[in-house]
Amino acid sequence: METAVWIDDKQIEATDFRNEHVQLSGTENKINKISFSFKVNSEEYHDVAVLLYKNDFEVRVPDLKLEFPATIHNYATDRTDLYQEGQIADYYLELIEKTN
Repeated sequence: METAVWIDDKQIEATDFRNEHVQLSGTENKINKISFSFKVNSEEYHDVAVLLYKNDFEVRVPDLKLEFPATIHNYATDRTDLYQEGQIADYYLELIEKTN
């Protein structure tokens, strides 16, 4: 099942979506951490790379009524040749809520 995740103005069709509430070190406060997978083709690679390079996002998951500022907690991809036409990569992304 796909979940629509918005990172700033970019909608991503996420699979394997997961939402956790993690404890902030030294406090009783909990923050959101989401993780998901998605596909990126060579045509959209540049736009996705520029977006992720910002590492400062507004995240929305409308189906779960989630909205929060976030940064990248973990990131992985299975390909490094997306600059070549016709390639598709699997991305994995974890975003964690910013506290300040």
